[in-house]
Amino acid sequence: QLLLFRFTVKRPFSTSHSSVDSKEMKKFQLLAHKWWDEEGEYAALHSMNDIRVPFIRDTLLSMSSNYHLGNPLSGIKILDVGCGGGLLCEPLGRLGASVTGIDPVEDNIRTADRHKSSDPVLAKRIQYKCSSLEEIVEESVETFDVIVASEVVEHVADLETFIKCCSQVLKPEGSLFITTINKTQLSYVLGIVVAEKIMGIVPEGTHEWEKFVPPEELEHLLESNGFSVKMVTGMLYNPLSGSWSWMESTSLNYAVHAVKSGAQAQAHATDTPPETDIQQRSATAGTAG
Repeated sequence: QLLLFRFTVKRPFSTSHSSVDSKEMKKFQLLAHKWWDEEGEYAALHSMNDIRVPFIRDTLLSMSSNYHLGNPLSGIKILDVGCGGGLLCEPLGRLGASVTGIDPVEDNIRTADRHKSSDPVLAKRIQYKCSSLEEIVEESVETFDVIVASEVVEHVADLETFIKCCSQVLKPEGSLFITTINKTQLSYVLGIVVAEKIMGIVPEGTHEWEKFVPPEELEHLLESNGFSVKMVTGMLYNPLSGSWSWMESTSLNYAVHAVKSGAQAQAHATDTPPETDIQQRSATAGTAG
């Protein structure tokens, strides 16, 4: 019986097995009405847009020869997993992308829908669904050019299931962008003790250190599930200025760009971008307005 239990838990796509953590859902449910308060609990996520939006935009533009002035991401289908109140969906929609935002917390989706409806352009470009990633896999196989999971993987119940599902809904050679928190002593002290308990930058109980993900572990999971990791770069939040910047060290927050293997990518699986190119691109990604 024990063996059977272990087997069913490990099956990645059984209906009973989900990457959604019900405890995490309850936490975000309580704050659903506060997403668009730029001075409130989500202030750090608002200011993170200053570096994560250019990072996504510039990386995608560097991979494409099609430029649409004014709408640089026109024609690109993006899935924002764990979209919350739509803080990242909206700027990506403004850049011309067609964005689908999913979140398992119904009140988050309500907040996001209400906010986008005040802008007719965004109302056309963005659609929201109250859903987990697993729930849309069957209807969305190889549908999206880009998946964004920003500040999400440290909240999921099963990271490997989550990565497998990302791979399934992404087109071959599509891009996956992740931002998350490393599992270090420093991230415990600054991310939980200082940020939550002392300064109140995020509400107490938002994060569990045990669920933080080291970049090496994330890279291994991605590589073993058909992704090629192109870039890993550190991020630093300054609570005094309320601003984010890129840095070399990944000991706190970090961003990852990975590409799903396609027929062509598999042939060049050993190719990795030169280190100087990575540093140069990560250094400039946050500077372009």
